Amino acid sequence: MTELKTCREELLKAVKHIVDTKGKNEFSMEEVIAFMKQHNTKYKESTIRTHLISRCCKNAPQHHGVVYEDYLRVGAGVYKLVNY
Repeated sequence: MTELKTCREELLKAVKHIVDTKGKNEFSMEEVIAFMKQHNTKYKESTIRTHLISRCCKNAPQHHGVVYEDYLRVGAGVYKLVNY
């Protein structure tokens, strides 16, 4: 299996697993952090949070040079995958 190189890659894999398991395209920050910690992520919680709520969130203010549109914030602390 190919090793995941970036926080974005690891985050996407975690989120896809969470929404597939739930059978619903919706997840929380807490679910993602718990899953990634359980699977021995090398990333700090602050890095994971930054990627989810800012760098990779389609409807977040853009404060980064490189951004992605992987997630959409749909409520307070609730997100969904854009392409699911």
